[in-house]
Amino acid sequence: QVQLVESGGGLVQAGGSLRLSCAASGMSLSTRPMGWFRQAPGKERTFVSAISLSGGGKLYADSVKGRFTISRDNAKNTVYLQMNSLKPEDTATYYCGAGRQFLFPTMRSEDYPDWGQGTQVTVSS
Repeated sequence: QVQLVESGGGLVQAGGSLRLSCAASGMSLSTRPMGWFRQAPGKERTFVSAISLSGGGKLYADSVKGRFTISRDNAKNTVYLQMNSLKPEDTATYYCGAGRQFLFPTMRSEDYPDWGQGTQVTVSS
């Protein structure tokens, strides 16, 4: 049974930082590209960042470039999203997704068949 569990969300003031984690069980993340997406109330789920199997390739949404950093530790079967300089518009539920084995990361949610339950990030102004 594949399971992804996000953690690290919370309430933070604008300009602050949070580090999200996504821990996997029931599968090895080392063969899967991983992505972070977010969904604000009443809006569609949108791409935030993605990382290749080795961690050498990274993608970012324009809205988070220079502020967010994605990383992975395959030995710990965990992916991270370091979020700095947070803005109120970053408020959303953040989800991690596991892509299909041995493929390149993409910005499309349909390319990630496995998802966690999400973690809430709220940025106050």
